[in-house]
Amino acid sequence: MATWNSRGLRGSTLEDFINLANEKYQQSNLALIQKIPTPIKPIKIDKDTRHITLAYFDMKSTVDYIGVVQGIPVCFDAKETAVDIFPLQNIHEHQVNFMSDFEKQQGISFIILYFSSRDEFYYVPFCDIINFWNRGKNGGRKSFTYDEIDKSYRIHASKGVPVHYLDALQKDIMSRD
Repeated sequence: MATWNSRGLRGSTLEDFINLANEKYQQSNLALIQKIPTPIKPIKIDKDTRHITLAYFDMKSTVDYIGVVQGIPVCFDAKETAVDIFPLQNIHEHQVNFMSDFEKQQGISFIILYFSSRDEFYYVPFCDIINFWNRGKNGGRKSFTYDEIDKSYRIHASKGVPVHYLDALQKDIMSRD
């Protein structure tokens, strides 16, 4: 079992940017998106500060974020890679299953992927995620590369929002019609 303090602050900057975007979207009445906390089971608590110093993940989480954008249900995960390859092992099967079930209920699922070495953010639609996932399950490459990402889904900063993903979401919605 992994402890919550064993992974350091990996991905926290990406989530901070997304949280800021979500706050701006809510203030502008564009969306209501919430960060879903990963349930933990405390093991050690500092008696003086009453802070949790050691804990284990209690159960599998679904995705990082869930909410609604102008009446459209959305769920997504925030992922980061320091290289031009993203291993599919960083997306868990229960997450793919949740996103698939979410899509079956007329929701929109996606990943926001940050290539930190390039300082580039991308919206990866569920249709691409499931294609990469199935390729790996069927004996093919168990990762996808920067070159395989649809560059038209690049996310840019806009209007004070560092990761303004609503334009990419709109493009995804339009491609489904």
